[in-house]
Formats: sequence, C-alpha cells, structure tokens
Amino acid sequence: MATTADIRNGLCMKHNDKLCQVIEFQHVKPGKGPAFVRTKLRMIETGKVIDNTFSAGHKIEVVRIENREYQYLYQEGSEYVFMNNETYEQVNIPAKMIDKPGFLLEGMVCNILYHADEETPLVLELPMHIISEVTYTEPGVKGDTATNSMKPATIATGAEVRVPLFIDMGEIIKIDTRTGVYVERVKN
Repeated sequence: MATTADIRNGLCMKHNDKLCQVIEFQHVKPGKGPAFVRTKLRMIETGKVIDNTFSAGHKIEVVRIENREYQYLYQEGSEYVFMNNETYEQVNIPAKMIDKPGFLLEGMVCNILYHADEETPLVLELPMHIISEVTYTEPGVKGDTATNSMKPATIATGAEVRVPLFIDMGEIIKIDTRTGVYVERVKN
C-alpha cells in the first residue's frame, strides 16, 4: 500500500472505489498544522476532473496501468475493432470509451490504457492530430476574407469541423482531435 509521498503526475489509483489518474499535485507544509497533498484527479470512466486533498501519510491504493498501441480496423455496430500490431489480437471497444469517435480513420494507431491486473481496456486515446480530406463545404465567396470567419466542413470520416472561408472541397487539412479544431492546411 502506497502513501501520499508516492503521488506523482500520471499515477493511477483507486479513490472512493473509482479509478482516477493524477493530473497534478502539490505537497503543502503550512507553518501551522499538519502537511497535506493537494491533487487534481481525472476520473478514468467519466473523464471528470475533481480536486481532492489528502493528509500527509494517507494510504492510497495504486493501480497498475499499461499504455498499449492498437490500430483501428473497422466499426462493428456500436463497437470499434482495434488490433494489436505485435500479437495481432483484436479487441472491441465500445463507443462510450472513445472521446471523439468521429475522428477515427482506418489504419490509425491509437493508445489504449489497460488495467494491467484485470487485463481490461479503460480509455482509448486518439493521436493529437489527424490529417483528412474535406469532402463537403460551401464554396467561399471571392472577396469574403474577414479574419477569423469560419464555416462548417465535413471531412472523410464524416465528422463536421469548422474551417476558414478559404478552404474548399478536396483540400487536405490537419485537425486537433482533443478540441476538434482546424489547425492548418496540408500541402500535397
């Protein structure tokens, strides 16, 4: 059993019988009173971030998590099928475990966080950016170059993103998967 002295960024632990990951922490030793550890925890199942304070020496239950790379193959009903490139083992991931499934491209390599002791997948993390073709967008009007003006566009995966007015159909763009925001136009 670990204590608060073992807390570090990225550590996974059980808190109130739920799996949490430490986003940030701070050891505090006030001039008056006992020391404590102030933390920000992300609930793994829901993604919700909570603040929590532990008294110094408090016992915590550390959970061993492994980060494994899997390649996206195809969608099967409401689940997504991924393959481990080393063992060729396939795993079905439900849509609720994927933050933005609309950005999945066939052949994309993603990270899956696994509970190492139970061998169960917990969270699927998409790559930071994807590069995709714009399949539909309204044409821009010549002279309509107002700064920071955006229009909706549909990309090859079927997801809709907001792009600048100068982007046309058939162009290749880079998108941030965490926020769903257009980053830049990619040159061929």
